[in-house]
Parts: sequence; C-alpha cells; structure tokens
Amino acid sequence: MLEHLDRLAPDPILGLMAAFRADSDPRKVDLGVGVYRDERGETPVMQAVRDAERAVLERQTTKTYVAPAGNAGFNEAMRRLALGDGSPLARSERVCAVQAPGGCGALRLGAELIRVARPEAVVHVSNPTWANHVPLLSGCGLKLERYPYFDAVSGGVAFEAMLSALEALPPRSVVLLHASCHNPTGADLEEAQWRTLGAVLERRGLLPFIDMAYQGLGRGLAEDAYGLRLLAEQLPEALIAVSCSKNFGLYRERVGCLLVVGQSGAAAEATLSQLVRIARGLYSMPPDHGAAIVAEILSEEPLRAAWQRELAAMRARIVQLRTATAAALAAACPRKDFSHLVRQRGMFSYLGLDKDTVRRLREAHHLYMTDDSRINIAGLRPENIPYFAQAIAQALGQ
Repeated sequence: MLEHLDRLAPDPILGLMAAFRADSDPRKVDLGVGVYRDERGETPVMQAVRDAERAVLERQTTKTYVAPAGNAGFNEAMRRLALGDGSPLARSERVCAVQAPGGCGALRLGAELIRVARPEAVVHVSNPTWANHVPLLSGCGLKLERYPYFDAVSGGVAFEAMLSALEALPPRSVVLLHASCHNPTGADLEEAQWRTLGAVLERRGLLPFIDMAYQGLGRGLAEDAYGLRLLAEQLPEALIAVSCSKNFGLYRERVGCLLVVGQSGAAAEATLSQLVRIARGLYSMPPDHGAAIVAEILSEEPLRAAWQRELAAMRARIVQLRTATAAALAAACPRKDFSHLVRQRGMFSYLGLDKDTVRRLREAHHLYMTDDSRINIAGLRPENIPYFAQAIAQALGQ
C-alpha cells in the first residue's frame, strides 16, 4: 500500500533549517526559524523555568495520566493570564479551558470543535498569515478563505480593506485573528482599531478565533491581550488558542491551551464535553511536564515576578534590535524605506524583497530567510547587524 506514496517537498521552514545547518560559512545568519534567540544566538531556558521545573520534579510522585482536559492548575492559570487576573470573565462559568499539545494543538482542537458545531463553516484568515494556520485549520475539512490585512507600502495594517471584507461576510463566519505580534508581518491592530473591529464582529454575528502565541513579547502581557480581552467580554462567543512556547521558552515541551467563551455556563459545559471527546480521539492525553512548569510559575509569586522580569528583558531586546536594524538599513540602503521595522512588534517583519533577492542573499551572503522575505528579528545580534545591512544593500544594488 505505502509504495505508491509520492515523496513530498520539505516544509519551507524545515528545509531552511536544514540548509542553514549544512552551511559552514561563519558569517551565516538564521533569520527564518521562529524561535527567540539571546545575544549569544541561543534559545535559552529561562531561569524561572529551571526553578519551577526543579520544584515540580521534587514534588512529583507519579507519571500517570492527568486527564484529557489536562492539568487543572494550568488551565485555571491560563484563563487568568489570557483574560486578566481581575477579569470577572476569567472566573466565569461561561469559559472552559482545555490543555493542548502546544498552540498548534489548541488551534486544531478549535478547528475540530467548529467542524462539529457547524461543518459548513468557513474560517477567514488574514492575508498573509502564519503558514501553518492553513494545514492546521483545513486539515479537519474546514474551508478557508482570506481577508485583506497587510499594507506592503506602509508596513502596517490595511484596516479599511480588512473591515470592508469582514462587513461582507455572512453571519456565523469564523474570523481568525492574531492577538499581537502578527506572524509573519509584525503589523498589529491598535486599540482603537480593535474597538472598531469588535463592533463589526458583533453587528455581523461573526465568531472570532484568536491566536495568541506571543503574549508579552510585543508591548506587555496586558497590552498584547487587549484585543482578545475586549472581544471576549463584548461578544457572546469566542475561541482563543494560547501558546507558551515563546513567552515561557517551552518550545519542545508543547504547552498550549484552548479557551472557549460560551453564551452561558451550560453552553460552556457542553463545549467542554465535546472538546474532551475530540482530544481523546486525537491524542488521548496531553503531556503534563511543561504545563506543570507554567502552573508553578503562575501560582508562585516569586517565580511569576522572576518570569515577568525575564520576559520584559526579552521584549526590550527585540525592540532594541528593531531600532538598530532599521538604523543600519537606513544608512546602508538610503533609497529604500525600512522604517516600518520600528513600528512593528514582536519577532517578525517583512523586508519587502522579492524571491530572487532572497535567493541571492542566501547564496552570496549566507542570510537565511523565507522566500517572502520574512525575517525573525531575534535572529540578529548587534555584531552581525552591520554585515546584514551591507548584504541587503549589495543585493539591492545600493
């Protein structure tokens, strides 16, 4: 049976990772893979994570399963982190939470829930969006369509075009939104735009499905959750997929959570029963180790304070890199505007380069980025920013 399968091309990001590893040039720079890196170019284990992990292991007496819904302490902590410690909604019976294997698992759980509730539903994703959104959401049979989002000229959000597209959607359509640090563009909605968007979603009867993968890496923990909290409180229903990969540095531990806001406590209870059944059929039980670490950090005030300080330092480093990179590019490439790098947030931005230029940068200068010129700002360091800027200038003929 299997001998008839065709060999598929590698995932673009995974292929880029392999090419970078095989490159022996000491000047090489990895700007493709979406992980945070420190000033040494490493993805560190946060000290708060080390301390929490030690405490978890010292108390642990068994490795038996937890539950299909996951670690109860983790789920409760994620409700408060996402929706706000002081929010009545975080404690409301209208909200149910299920631990998932990473933010990807949370997105897939949400997609499967939508398919069960409304098989004909269409999920509308931003143009562009994170590449893995497409297989994660469409893999269960849901149809996907795109709405305008990015303005390549300004490097910001094409907000009026976005609103016009959403205004035309039929009621009960699903709209996938990035809570903050939009991947791949770095272009985020401002608070006033979130309020306008909320009014449109409410008036049109649209369901927001919010992906929050970078809370705390844009402007701050509360600021990055502003739009999410606004919509969750204003609208009768919302789906929220949360990842702990970036802000806790728990990539390989696969820690995520799906929060669902229902119209009533009874609706949330029914939704939870459906999610438990879906999870049971997909992976049976979620991994507990990373979730236990997050629950420990968020429940112990000294650990939480230490984690927030580390997260703030990561956020400040990203902002500093954006400023330094924009300045270096302005000096090296005076005929091309890269000022959008300073206005955008999070780890990702588009450089606005075509595929041929990206290929030349990879082959001649050992700069690795995706074909659409999306870069991970955290892949840069102060010592290689001048080389990066000069390489861009040479590739552009400036």
